[in-house]
Amino acid sequence: MIVQVLDKKFKPYLKASEIQVQVNRIAAEMNADYEGKRPLFVAILNGSFMFAADLFRELTIDAEICFIKLASYKGTKSTGNVITSIGLDESLKGRHVVIVEDIVDTGKTLSEFLPQLVNQQPASLRIAALLHKPDAQVHPLKIDYLGFSVPDKFLLGYGLDYDGLGRNLREIYQLTED
Repeated sequence: MIVQVLDKKFKPYLKASEIQVQVNRIAAEMNADYEGKRPLFVAILNGSFMFAADLFRELTIDAEICFIKLASYKGTKSTGNVITSIGLDESLKGRHVVIVEDIVDTGKTLSEFLPQLVNQQPASLRIAALLHKPDAQVHPLKIDYLGFSVPDKFLLGYGLDYDGLGRNLREIYQLTED
């Protein structure tokens, strides 16, 4: 089913059931990796809120979660500037930290944010991303927990938006026109 958001049309790309399979797999890996460690999950707003919530519900380990707002998109294009709107209030010193991202494309946002986290001396620092666009990546990053590698196309739904709309869609859709 084609969906329209503002002036753009989007076609189905990933079903809710496919997304949930990957969320469950990632959670199982984390449950094994962090058994007895009580990690702190740092979810990047706004896009990761659905992924973070679904992932967190599948964890059986003791874990905490907090949120930070970082942004580099306006419309369908990256602005090239990372904007921090809400800061990180938690101390990371000696903690096992997992960054939760909806999508990694150029890697600019995380490449600018990670040094700030490293300076706080966490015991470990890993990245979980539902989606990764390897063809768009400019800044090298290691994604430790990945749901899907996707083409360099604009995606919508399951937290991903187009000018603030479409985040509430249960599935992920791909732009039909550029």
